[in-house]
Amino acid sequence: MDLETLLSYHWSIMTPEFIILGFATLLSLLDLFMPRKINRRILGWLALTGILAATISVFTLLGSAPESILYDTFRLDSFAIAFKLLLLIGAALVMMLAVSYEPRERIDEYRGEFYYLFLAGLLGALIMSSSGDLITLFIGLELLSLSSYILAGIRKKHLPSNESAMKYVINGGISTAITLFGMSYVYGISGTTNLKEMAAFLPTITNNQHLYLLALAFFMILIGLSFKIAAAPFHMWAPDVYEGAPLPVTAFLSVVSKTAGFIIILRILLSIFFNVPDQTGTTSLMLSLQDYLAVIAGATMIIGNVIALRQKNIKRMFAYSSIAHAGYLLVAVTAMSPFLVETTWFYLGAYLFMTLGVFAIIQIVTASADSESINEFGGLYRRSPFLAVSMSILLLSLAGIPGTAGFIGKLNIFMGALATDPAHYILASLLIATTVISYIYYFGVMVQIFFRQAESTKKFPLSPVVGIVIIICVAATVILGIFPNIAFDFLHEQFSSFKDFIQ
Repeated sequence: MDLETLLSYHWSIMTPEFIILGFATLLSLLDLFMPRKINRRILGWLALTGILAATISVFTLLGSAPESILYDTFRLDSFAIAFKLLLLIGAALVMMLAVSYEPRERIDEYRGEFYYLFLAGLLGALIMSSSGDLITLFIGLELLSLSSYILAGIRKKHLPSNESAMKYVINGGISTAITLFGMSYVYGISGTTNLKEMAAFLPTITNNQHLYLLALAFFMILIGLSFKIAAAPFHMWAPDVYEGAPLPVTAFLSVVSKTAGFIIILRILLSIFFNVPDQTGTTSLMLSLQDYLAVIAGATMIIGNVIALRQKNIKRMFAYSSIAHAGYLLVAVTAMSPFLVETTWFYLGAYLFMTLGVFAIIQIVTASADSESINEFGGLYRRSPFLAVSMSILLLSLAGIPGTAGFIGKLNIFMGALATDPAHYILASLLIATTVISYIYYFGVMVQIFFRQAESTKKFPLSPVVGIVIIICVAATVILGIFPNIAFDFLHEQFSSFKDFIQ
């Protein structure tokens, strides 16, 4: 590529990525040369500034016509902008938790590492949302994954953190190998790694052997990505990693990493396999293999909710809750309704606020008690009515009670499962049944909060920063539950139902 061609690209569409990359580089240099006596929290505030600047830059891109650079490997379309907003908002809230995070053992000597590794992982997720090529998708995925492995073990003198990092690395490596193997089949058959070119070429395939290999590639990519989103039966790493990782990292994995996982699933499945004909030539390969997706979705909902009933550790319980919510989203992916992307976007946004609000409260309660037992929430209402009421609203939303964002999200998925022909009655029934099961463990926490005695009457030290996170999350959960059209009108006005997706 000559200099003239390089300068001719419209690089401004990569402004959010350049901002995050610049701040990550700046933080790494500052952490290297700053005297050790200077508190590294200032680097966290710089990182938050970078995230907010990137968020503003994304808003300035609203309404932009679809554009691609670097030979269609990087795309800016409505899909990319919409999901970048979710990633950056979630990252900003997690960073606010991270700045206030203070475990029992001192982590000042490597606190700076956390902030720029966090930005590196976020950069990978942003690249995935704009990827128009399998290579850039994979690079973004690995940048996110490698950063997450290190972040999970950032508490170097904490054995559970070390254990979680090791399990995460092993399972992540297996999933990466399987995903890459599946991608290699798609590349071998199509002769290109570009998603747009694949979408144009693959519908012309009539060779049954090639179709068989594409079906095999579909299963390998699906299995590999199922590890990433902790879908059953590939979820076994999640509870241990969520429990052992520092709480801000758990929040990052639960929200940002899971959102990125569904971004790559939608990018690959919709642009590649939805356009591939099956062996009969009457429907797409994706639709003919729906039953296998449905089995994973159903198993994920059942396993996540049932095993959560037995958990005594609050972080493990929410790990299984996260698995269950991945199952709910897989119902939407399986149904392939006309409003799949809108449904997924809204649910991930609602899940973002619900989950981060809960983890903010967990960070306050567990740090005070130095324990992650659910019993530590006993008598929370008497010790801090603000935390108790906030936690209750967020739990009700996670359970899908009407008047909350969680209810609207599940209702959209339920209606999407019934809006297709044929309708997915079994999946819709499982969605309702497993949601009812989830009431048991969510309400179990509320029983501890309101009806159990507190072991201590000492008030919780509430950081203003964490308090702001809780207020934002609770307000968004209630507002999106009562006025969901705020989000849907924004989607329709700014993104036109994602009609420019892979065009």
